[in-house]
Amino acid sequence: MEVKDLHKKYRNGRGIGNINFDIYPGEVVGLLGPNGSGKTTIMKSITGLVRIDKGTVRICGHDLSENFEKAIRGVGCLIETPSVIGNMSCYDNLKLISRFYNDIDPERIDVVLQITGLEKYRKDKVRNFSLGMKQRLAIAMAIYQNPKLVILDEPANGLDIEGSKELRRIISELSKEFMISFLISSHLIHEIEMLCDKILIIKDGSIVDTCIVQDVKDIGVSLEDYFIDRVNGANKKSIDSI
Repeated sequence: MEVKDLHKKYRNGRGIGNINFDIYPGEVVGLLGPNGSGKTTIMKSITGLVRIDKGTVRICGHDLSENFEKAIRGVGCLIETPSVIGNMSCYDNLKLISRFYNDIDPERIDVVLQITGLEKYRKDKVRNFSLGMKQRLAIAMAIYQNPKLVILDEPANGLDIEGSKELRRIISELSKEFMISFLISSHLIHEIEMLCDKILIIKDGSIVDTCIVQDVKDIGVSLEDYFIDRVNGANKKSIDSI
């Protein structure tokens, strides 16, 4: 995905501006910033859930504004809360999703259940699922159509240690083995550090810095300190000189 000069302002004056970044095949990119910094607006803008004021979004070579269907065909997403139906089984939730894709073999349901570790819960009612299991089901729904890019908004919110570890396993497997790219938002810095290759630091609707996680580790600075330095507007050399 290629995002250039993306702008979206709401009537209250808040929003995002001058957003530029790329995501390459198999790359896991994090949007890291305080609550209200614009992370969800960026995600809604690049999936067509809100109308942008200006800018360009290209997904798998297709311009979102010029050929929305082809561009969004390669995207799976989970924004805000999992859209699952509690009185239906895990399998039937996926069966419902499958009806939107005539060109995909329904047996794909079995594949995504295996990837997300939900095979043995296929007949269970979703209303009895823990939050972590609902998140896994939402990811299964997001990857059903074999996307090239998956967008996850605060996927670790409310998860316990075991649930967070399982989420990281699924994302790592999908990115490394299937070359699926991820854009993940969070305000949980340690979760982002363990999940992502690259991080976009967001403040007040703008990207104030882009960093490679391993590069930050290599200079002997914690990602937490690096983040605070950038958000507070410190001179870049103050970190790089350590």
